[in-house]
Amino acid sequence: MTITRRILLGALAAGCLSTTAFAQEVTLRLHQFLPAQANVPAHILDVWADKVEADSAGRIKIDRFPAMQLGGTPPQLIDQAIDGVADIVWTVAGYTPGRFPQLEVFELPFISADAEATSRAFWELAEARMMDTDFADFKPLGLWVHGPGVIHTNRPITDVADLRGLKLRAPSRTTTTMFTQLGATSVGMPVPAVPESLSRGVIDGAVIPWEVVPALKVQELVTYHTEFPGDAIYTLAFIFAMNQDSYDALPADLQAVIDANSGLEFSAFAGRTQQNDDAPGRALAQQRGNTIITLTDTQAEAWRAASQPTIDAWIAEADAAGIDGTGLYEAATALIAKHSMGN
Repeated sequence: MTITRRILLGALAAGCLSTTAFAQEVTLRLHQFLPAQANVPAHILDVWADKVEADSAGRIKIDRFPAMQLGGTPPQLIDQAIDGVADIVWTVAGYTPGRFPQLEVFELPFISADAEATSRAFWELAEARMMDTDFADFKPLGLWVHGPGVIHTNRPITDVADLRGLKLRAPSRTTTTMFTQLGATSVGMPVPAVPESLSRGVIDGAVIPWEVVPALKVQELVTYHTEFPGDAIYTLAFIFAMNQDSYDALPADLQAVIDANSGLEFSAFAGRTQQNDDAPGRALAQQRGNTIITLTDTQAEAWRAASQPTIDAWIAEADAAGIDGTGLYEAATALIAKHSMGN
């Protein structure tokens, strides 16, 4: 082979390599704990993944693994994102109690009336205080809360005293603490375990938002549902996270696609969408003839007063741990109020 021909072939090979690098295609694995047809995967995660694929002109492909298909348990999801078992995960922060102490402020009783406003506040406060602490080991893509929590049981719950002796599933450290203080026997478990636990009598009821009722068929397993006017008795914080190395390995233009579809507005969309999906779940309970108890403002005020010690204890614990519980609570409530007025 002549030197000229060798140089020509080398140049052609280099050109092919640079073209391949420019048109790099990436497959990312998205792992989460609910069935694919549940509201959050279908109406939030798939929307995000489809948009990322479209905006990248097909150079990013999102493989979706629902219902823990990559293995492990829901509490292991956040470590799967950190360790690279999955590239992207959606999880409940409370599945790893105490691991994200600052975001617990958004799970305190009667702090949220509107999921979109609270989700906006969540992302903004996280940007200000949590990215280098709670979220230092991964890249947050979205942070949000669901709509108002509802108590679903096999006996009517109207007064706080009605909780005495009730085995009640609670989703997080803050809710477990609160319902225990209110007199229930709180049982922590991931939401996929709720149907079997209800059917076997392991629990007498569960606190979940209306939107997840259809996927779990809770309306077929209980007969009473207690909802609160105004501020929710509780809500739950979600984390949509990406492995940092997976993100860093993307070329800059594909990182920009991820960034453009993540953050504040996506978090607001997710919270708003999840709360909007409450209505069909509530309708299913009505169609089945279940009893929906909507407390009066006066009744709810008694629950609020009984729950105040949970807030006080959380603030004191956070202050003692050096994470400024007082400042976090004041900042969170102020941001929620600001965004609630804007809705």
